[in-house]
Amino acid sequence: MHDPESFSASEVHVKRGQGTVLAGASFSLAPGEVISLLGANGAGKSTLLSVLAGEIKLDAAAHPRAGVSLNGAPISAMSLSRQARSRAVLPQTPGLGFDLDVKEVVAMGAYPFRDLSAPAVQSLTHSALEKADVAHLASRRYLELSGGEQQRVQFARVLVQVLAARRADPQGRYMLLDEPTASLDPLHQQTLLETVKELAQAERIGILLILHDVNLAALWSDRVALLSEGVIFVCDEPAKALTPGNLHKVYGVKVHVMEHPRRPGKPLVVFG
Repeated sequence: MHDPESFSASEVHVKRGQGTVLAGASFSLAPGEVISLLGANGAGKSTLLSVLAGEIKLDAAAHPRAGVSLNGAPISAMSLSRQARSRAVLPQTPGLGFDLDVKEVVAMGAYPFRDLSAPAVQSLTHSALEKADVAHLASRRYLELSGGEQQRVQFARVLVQVLAARRADPQGRYMLLDEPTASLDPLHQQTLLETVKELAQAERIGILLILHDVNLAALWSDRVALLSEGVIFVCDEPAKALTPGNLHKVYGVKVHVMEHPRRPGKPLVVFG
């Protein structure tokens, strides 16, 4: 579990009321790779992300072997500010109650890096706005934007966070993105996922994507993790993970899987 170059979860157990959400889920994310986490509604995907983000504390007494480590260190021994310098989180429904302009929202990603100069923050903000295709919205008020526009602005914010002071940090960094494409049209889904893939490769950033679209996961992931009955029962390259049997176990439906006609080696899943 304590790999010095990974973001790892081991035997994670979480209960809600009388029900068990996670029953020993384990996985490991390396710098530079993109993993998509798939599962049915209510399977525990967002709960696992919250555990990784340090928002849900594990019961060490009940499950002494359970834990989460970030570049070899247990997050239970790390402050939230220290965690924030190594990983950025985009929740499923990011909330913002203040009427800020878009530039201010994006620049919030630099908050964990108080030592950054104002020009450095401005440069990061400008770059993130461009990468997220929201530079034209920079002076707009955030609360006036559409849901899809707000999602792209929040994505720009996590880009600032994960890239801040990157050159001075030799360790892997990580992004946890909960349904980042949910409110986006097909063009911006592709733009966001292209950016994710480029960042993983160019900046050694490990990226966990929670997605509902199986075929987006197949196209853009190095590995696909499937969550069912509280455990991740497979985490492998898309062509090996996305089999009819595995998908039936996750979603309870029959599917046909073929090779993608335009992306050799990638599967195309047909439902129904």
